Amino acid sequence: MTEVLFYVFSAVLLIAGLMVITAKNPVHAALYLVLSFFTGAMLWMLMQAEFLAVSLVVVYVGAVMVLFLFVVMMLDINFEELRKGFWKFVPLASVVAAIMAVEMVLILTHPAAGLKAVTIAERAPDYNNVRDLGVQIYTTYFLPFQLAAFLLLVGMIAAIALTLRKRKNTKFQNPGQQVKVKRNDRLRIVKVDSEPKPTFEAPKPAAEGQGEGQA
Repeated sequence: MTEVLFYVFSAVLLIAGLMVITAKNPVHAALYLVLSFFTGAMLWMLMQAEFLAVSLVVVYVGAVMVLFLFVVMMLDINFEELRKGFWKFVPLASVVAAIMAVEMVLILTHPAAGLKAVTIAERAPDYNNVRDLGVQIYTTYFLPFQLAAFLLLVGMIAAIALTLRKRKNTKFQNPGQQVKVKRNDRLRIVKVDSEPKPTFEAPKPAAEGQGEGQA
């Protein structure tokens, strides 16, 4: 059953990744990317790496994708203009993707990589994958981990810088001027003279002759 689920989630992940790059609507592409993240988290769960699965959902789906959608909607990019040469570069992109896939398979299957499958029976009773992951990150892979964190920080700063560009007819507030404001700048007391109270005269009774003629 585990192998069946692995192939099902892998197929969904490949289809979702393909739809990310072929969807015309950027919001739809982002939703397909969310689906790929979820299926990737399920694959981590099958490998009993619960911490990585939860981190993938919380960090990427809950934070990165929200930031991505925010940037896409704020930049107002003409995606139809960008996709004009999409099919022109598909053959070259396919060759590059195939080469990268072959390289990853060769690296993961090479004996020098030191990667081997570990069953549940071979693990110690007090084994904790979170502790093992922390030891590997902050000892063996400390510099690559810091480099990845720096790249994410640069990407976040770039996204903020792009969204803060000035636009025509954009209303904004200056916090510095709001702090320096005084009472007299916002409030003005105007003294208005009171108007005289209007007087109403009682209607005069009509004359007796005029009343009979009207009747």
